[in-house]
Amino acid sequence: MTRIAGVFTRHGADETGFIFSRVSAAMGERGSTAHEHVLGAASFCWSGSESPIVAVKDGVMAIADGHFYNLDELDVPPGQSIFERLISLYRRYGFPNALTRINGDFAIALFDQRTNILWLGRDRVGHRPLYYVNTEDAFVFCSQPRPLLVVPGISTEVNRRWVAVFAGSHYRYIDNESEESPFSAVRQLPAASVLEVSGQIHRQTHYWKLEPQTEFAEDEQTLALRYRDLLVDSVKRRLRVSKRPAFTLSGGMDSSSVLACAVELTGEKQDAFSSVYSDLTYDESADIKGFVREKVARWKPVLIEGFDLFNTVREMVRAHDEPVATATWLSHFLLCREVSASNVSTLFGGLGGDELNAGEYEYFIFHFADLKRGGDNERLMHEIREWSFHHDHPIYRKSVETAERMLNRLTDSSAPGRVRVERDRMARYARTVSRDYFDLGTFEPLHDHLFTSYLKNRTYQDIFRETAPCCLRAEDRNCTAWGLDHMDPFFDYRLMEFMFRVPGSMKIRDGITKRLLREAMKGILPEDTRTRVKKTGWNAPAHVWFSGKGMEHVLDLVHSRKFRERGVYDVSEVMRLINDHRLIVEKNLVRENHMMFIWQLVNIELWFQEIVDRQSTTTLAA
Repeated sequence: MTRIAGVFTRHGADETGFIFSRVSAAMGERGSTAHEHVLGAASFCWSGSESPIVAVKDGVMAIADGHFYNLDELDVPPGQSIFERLISLYRRYGFPNALTRINGDFAIALFDQRTNILWLGRDRVGHRPLYYVNTEDAFVFCSQPRPLLVVPGISTEVNRRWVAVFAGSHYRYIDNESEESPFSAVRQLPAASVLEVSGQIHRQTHYWKLEPQTEFAEDEQTLALRYRDLLVDSVKRRLRVSKRPAFTLSGGMDSSSVLACAVELTGEKQDAFSSVYSDLTYDESADIKGFVREKVARWKPVLIEGFDLFNTVREMVRAHDEPVATATWLSHFLLCREVSASNVSTLFGGLGGDELNAGEYEYFIFHFADLKRGGDNERLMHEIREWSFHHDHPIYRKSVETAERMLNRLTDSSAPGRVRVERDRMARYARTVSRDYFDLGTFEPLHDHLFTSYLKNRTYQDIFRETAPCCLRAEDRNCTAWGLDHMDPFFDYRLMEFMFRVPGSMKIRDGITKRLLREAMKGILPEDTRTRVKKTGWNAPAHVWFSGKGMEHVLDLVHSRKFRERGVYDVSEVMRLINDHRLIVEKNLVRENHMMFIWQLVNIELWFQEIVDRQSTTTLAA
């Protein structure tokens, strides 16, 4: 668990004392210590529970949050420390090209005293966060946004567009603008990017990107073996730098595959933790127990029950510096607390498995679109029938007619691969946000269309603008809050490049997702896990949390003067939805409830109370 910060001063201003006293205090997590290093116009601060990841050599200073997984492969003299190797790579290839040679999860800062240039870099998928602000006197960066608000001259005003999207849109759109943060003055370095700071000049570029390439022509068994080798190696590299590891475990294939690969590598069963619920809507205990018998040494089912909902959310937003995207991450937060108390240092997870293996249910539609574009109508109809057979749902019905409607709504047949915005999902709660605060009708999300495949474009969007960014950030904040490191082997960039060349028919076939992963895990995963078609999905029973006493607290919040004076919401529309939610849950109606909207509403208001209001008071006092 590490955090970094730093300042690059101009005009000879001395900000060393400022950055050390304020940022080190703001980053002080459980069990962490802070270290300061100064070189010329740059001052770096590192906070963590291990040895500082920082080096100064030959007029270059480097600092990082994260890990490098391929130190043995770097083209530098042997016997050097991690940062001596980074500095050697920098001297030899320059900063952007040095990062292309590193396989890792990292946020890095490097200052070259000879050129008086500061470089920032972030890993390819965005495991480790990095934010920055810029003033006339200094450029300041940090792993989290809140410490940057104490920089003189930096406004504490919130980013109204960001707040409005979180408040009244779907969580997928929170990170659509990858350079924004919840605060107007604070910027975020996007994944796979470098930022060069020289005086007042900033230049941001990508050093890596998933590019269209020819799909693999090999047969499925050959590719499955290659996939297995890559995933096992990804787990191996992360185990090598982990101390006292444990694994999150759900009933699906992703976390199970990661844990099973670790068992394969070590020859030993591993420790695992799972979120479980008394309410069976999202409880996966029955699916987990068979796997536990074969692969797990010690299993800790963490019952998510009997906690103080509002106080837990308050604690989370203080740890995150921002509202938390979905209720699932409250379960993860409480799970991390149990993991930390069990003498574990590193928590492995399955993030990335759904995106790379077409595991999300909505991916079927984009696979159908690729089949339709290819003129394979017979296979298209077969896949739609199998989809309907395996995945019909009383609320989300599956049929040929449903597939046709979704194809028309979500894909543009006039432009190969062009994915349309899911406007029903995006705008479902738009009317809850006051137009005087921000008009969500003007929000038009960015969509990247690098490929001619609908499925690949949808996957790319999820990795870089929708599902992955908020999940990776929430995982990072939760683990850091409890002094844990975190690893996600599926998001190794080699696996990403590999899976973007795999044909769609090897991801979805006969109405079943993750086909290539299923083939790759033969002999590693237990058969009942490997062949299970339906999954509960990693979610949380927030509909239960927001009933009874929980709903009373929600109503107290909505009726409070502070909530109404804030002006974010149209209170009458909010109350209409709350009443509808209560009716659906109390009467057990076969309709989608509003638990996700209420979760976002509670998080926005408690974030204002715990972060924004307090920060404004602190700034005024200073």
